Amino acid sequence: MKIHKVINNNVISVIDEHNQENVMMGRGLAFKKKPGDPVDEANIEKVFKMENKDVSERFKTLLYEIPIEYMEIADSIIDYGKTALGKKLNESIYVSLTDHIHFAVERHERGLNIKNALLWEIKRLYREEYTVGKEALNIIQEKLGILLPEDEAGFIALHFVNAELNEEMTNIVNITKVIQEVLTIVKYHLQIEFDEESLIYYRFVTHLKFFAQRMFSQNYMNGEDDFLFKVVKEKYKDSYSCTEKIREFIEKKYQYELSNEEMLYLTLHIARIVSKLEP
Repeated sequence: MKIHKVINNNVISVIDEHNQENVMMGRGLAFKKKPGDPVDEANIEKVFKMENKDVSERFKTLLYEIPIEYMEIADSIIDYGKTALGKKLNESIYVSLTDHIHFAVERHERGLNIKNALLWEIKRLYREEYTVGKEALNIIQEKLGILLPEDEAGFIALHFVNAELNEEMTNIVNITKVIQEVLTIVKYHLQIEFDEESLIYYRFVTHLKFFAQRMFSQNYMNGEDDFLFKVVKEKYKDSYSCTEKIREFIEKKYQYELSNEEMLYLTLHIARIVSKLEP
């Protein structure tokens, strides 16, 4: 195995047997090395195989610019997140999270901490991801001796949500706002308090997450089962009335028209929450 490119003293790229460029990281891996030299495999600590060429190029550019410590920290956090969440993450998180941590630490050292306006919503709507964000602060403190503020746990959580949904960060912020708006409509229309520890609530929030994603990408959930829609509409009148309220709000604010199938699933989720809360 030979070096294809030297990125810095600790990072190289190689071409594998599938003619794909892989990035390899290890302390001193490329010290006094040049393209064409054999790879010292004993010094390889991490191999990044990125299928997306654009992400791979951005990743290499990032590694040119920042110290290896930040990549190691981000890698530790991502490994923890993969285990804790049990979800597939878009490989772009290696770029976005490494860059974010580096910038966050620089800002913190200059006394320029940024308040996270969505911290309260993130804690409630993305609990698992927020837990990963909190652990990320511990990892950063352990590696760098710097304790970032709680707001950063929220920002890091959003990077994981972004990697789960494969969306731009701006869309993740908008998706979070829509989830909160719909939950507020349900809460006040039906005069209920959510059991935020329940599986039913978690499933509803998950449904809203993907609903909002479809909305911003202008994808529509279209089914053929009008009979089931009519049955649910009649059986769960209060819940359907709430769904109508959501439909009116979404159409007015976001110019997105809910299909009957979308209305069906929203009504069923709301009905489950209501029935769980009934004595």
